[in-house]
Amino acid sequence: MHFTAPARRSTGWRDADGMAVASFVLGLLGLLVLNVVLGPVAIVLASAALWRGTARRGRAFLGLGLGVADLLVLIAFMQADQTLSWSF
Repeated sequence: MHFTAPARRSTGWRDADGMAVASFVLGLLGLLVLNVVLGPVAIVLASAALWRGTARRGRAFLGLGLGVADLLVLIAFMQADQTLSWSF
């Protein structure tokens, strides 16, 4: 017979913590480049991390805020340039 080890509960928490950190990093990076892609990804990752009960709630909320800021920066530059992208 072949037995597999039971899954540990802490794996889900580590995944949620990783998603919180990833949302923060992608949200921060999205302020500089590819905010049309990285902003929504940061929002989704932060929301998933909060939903899964991450221990890094502050990091997840920062990622959520930065993701929203990415989209707001994109909207501001779109209004200024009348295009879907922005440049310096």
